[in-house]
Order: sequence, then C-alpha cells, then structure tokens
Amino acid sequence: MVTGVTSKRSNLALWALDNLIWVMVAVAFVLFSLLLPGTFTSYQNIEFMLYASAALGALVLAESIALLSGNFDLSIGSIAGFSAMFTALFITQWFPGMGGFVGILVILVIGGIIGLVNGFAIGYLGINPFLQTLGIYIMFRGAVVILSPGTVAGLPDSYLFVGGGTMSAIPVIGSIGFLSGIPFAIILILGLFSLTWYGMNYTRIGLSILAVGGSENSAKAAGIPKERVVLLVFVISGMLSGLAGLLYTGYLTAATPTLARGELFPAFAAAVIAGISLDGGRGSIANAFGGLILLTMIKVGLVQLRVGAEEIQFVNGLVLLVAIYFYLFDTRLRERITSK
Repeated sequence: MVTGVTSKRSNLALWALDNLIWVMVAVAFVLFSLLLPGTFTSYQNIEFMLYASAALGALVLAESIALLSGNFDLSIGSIAGFSAMFTALFITQWFPGMGGFVGILVILVIGGIIGLVNGFAIGYLGINPFLQTLGIYIMFRGAVVILSPGTVAGLPDSYLFVGGGTMSAIPVIGSIGFLSGIPFAIILILGLFSLTWYGMNYTRIGLSILAVGGSENSAKAAGIPKERVVLLVFVISGMLSGLAGLLYTGYLTAATPTLARGELFPAFAAAVIAGISLDGGRGSIANAFGGLILLTMIKVGLVQLRVGAEEIQFVNGLVLLVAIYFYLFDTRLRERITSK
C-alpha cells in the first residue's frame, strides 16, 4: 500500500516536472498583465505575439526534434538565413520569372539539402553533431554575406504571403469573418506544432526518433536503423529551418543578411526550458510550444515596457543560462524521484 502511494506521488511529481513550463507561462502572463494593464492582455497583442513568434517557432521545432533524437543542431539559424537569401536572389535576380510558389519549394529544398549533409555526416560518418553543425553554421553564415551584403526586396506577394499574409487572401477560408484577419503564419505554426506532436507520439517515425534518442542500443535491438533515423531528423530540421527563413522573410517583407542571426540560442532555450532532455528521448513538443510562448512574452513585454535592446540581450542570455540550470535541476530531481 505504501509502495503504491509512493509510486503515485512519484508519477505526480514527474508529471509536474514535465509540465512546469506552463506554470512559468502563467506567471509571466500575470506579471506582464499587471505591469501593462489593458495592453498586454488585449486580443491584438496576443495575436501579435503569436505572429511574431511564428518564425522562431519553426526553429524551436527543428531544435526540439534534433534534441529528442539525442543530437543537437547549431546550424538552424544559419540555414534559415542562407536559404532565405539564396531563394530571394533566385526569384528576383537569377530566375525572375519563376514566381513565389517555386520560391517556396526552393527554400524548403535548400534547407533540406543542408540538413541532408548534416544527417549523413553525423548518422553515417559518425561526425560529432557539435562539430558538424558548428562548421555548417560558420560556413553558411559567411555564405549569406558572400551572396549579398545588402537587403533583397521586391519579392513576389505569393512568396511573402506565408510569413506576411492573412487568411483573407485564401478564397474560401478568408470569407469566414473571424478568420479573415488572422495572419496565415499563426495558423501554419499552430498546425505544424500539432502535427509534429501527433507524429512524435503516434507514428512509427516519431517513436523511432524517441527510441534512438532514449537508447541507441535498445533501438538497435528493436531493429530501428539509427543512421537512417538521424539522417531523417536532420533533413526535417533543415526543412523547418528553411521554413523559418521563409517566415522571417514574409514578416520583414525582405531577405536581409542578418536574418535569423542570433535565433539559435532562443530556440535552444525554448526547447530546454520546456523540459526536452539534452540526452535525448524525453520531452514534449507541446511543452516546446510553451517554451516558445514564454520567450516571446518576455521579449514583447520588455519591448512594451521600453526596455533597451542591450538590456533585452542581457535578459535573453539570462534566460538561456536559467534554461541550462533548470535542465540540471530537472535531471537531478528526476534521478532522486525515480530512485525511491
């Protein structure tokens, strides 16, 4: 009887640890609501926060999937910036007649190809993921400047729509009143998080990713091909990074040399503070969304409080440090709970 009660308490404690991010989100929301009465809680502000977080959300998804597989990807921001600049030049200067829809395919393919290179090197050649993705990060961040040292504008509306358009542009859906003014990027990122959550929990591919991240030996014994899973993970991560580049471009209405620069660390912090293990195999995509919302609320709230850019940069670094300490605390507390 005592053992049963202890087990229930342990399970409850683990559940609370798994979902602690939502307590943080609630606390941050209440705090900024008190500091910015009537402004922070308005529908317009909530919609803006979701819209402003869409591109970062794609990077959070990319990093979360890599972490769940037992790897990490330092190149996501660099891939986003390079794929955005490459595609912007592709459809405005190199092949101006191709149009926006071709551009959407190109940016996703570019991201996927770079992810394929990462996945092959890490999965099949055994290259350390830190060294591989760091090299890609440095190389393609420099490649952005080589391609174009300036902003590329004048992009087709059909290309900018993904990151900058509203649902009113879609014939049938746009005619529904309450949906017409909602940015398409919000619907897209919510849909992506939902599909990824479902895929990670209820599909063979998702469960294989978790199995490889949890224990390579157990996954191998179960007949799961680690190399192919890692390859797939980085292709998905690359494509999501390319999508992030598309969303940032639509949000800014242009491709800039600094696009997505510095976004790796917020994406990493959002995933880790949401409880995704650095060792792989444990974590929730739904909670990663909570990490995204938390970081976005902090950033938007500080801007509305007229906090300077340098101070916000300091807070971003502090949040990343807190995320790392939280991970250590979470890991040790889990060990204590499970050892009882």
